[in-house]
Amino acid sequence: MTDNKIFLPRFGAVCGVILALSIGVPGAIEAFTGETAATSLVIGLGTVFGAPAVVAFHGHQAHASGRFGAFAYAANMLGLGLFTGVAFALNLVIFFQDQVAPLTSVVLKVASLVFVLGTVLFGVSMVRAKVFPAVPAWGYGISFTLLAVFAALPDTPWSALLHVVCAAVLVWLSAAVWPARSALA
Repeated sequence: MTDNKIFLPRFGAVCGVILALSIGVPGAIEAFTGETAATSLVIGLGTVFGAPAVVAFHGHQAHASGRFGAFAYAANMLGLGLFTGVAFALNLVIFFQDQVAPLTSVVLKVASLVFVLGTVLFGVSMVRAKVFPAVPAWGYGISFTLLAVFAALPDTPWSALLHVVCAAVLVWLSAAVWPARSALA
């Protein structure tokens, strides 16, 4: 085994846990305080850990997910790239502004839609491949889809709870990748 066959999946798993913490901890805090500059900062900056986590998740299941899994992974990565920008903008730029230009609003919605489609497809590929435990595989597709929907709505305790659920799903998926010795696809 080369070091990369162990390092890269574990790097992705660690990134998944860091992403989970950057989503879940602020989400839990926001249930009591509402959105704050500090929680927005953590969520906005934490999004950088999403892509390495998804690469590790796909690498873990690529042998079983086939052509559909590869397509779903590609769609999810494109959506994740767009939604990472959306989350960054929502939490570190728009949070500090009173208004958003109409074109910006449309672009944010389209990016969120691409994220939702990629997330649903990748969630379906996880469920079909049966490599990850069923609960986090289903949880990925459902909770992150809802997260994108809730991102466009005012914050509530339900959206805060959803952040915590997303964090739990990410930690569970990351824990499943950690012992794996398969190469990333």
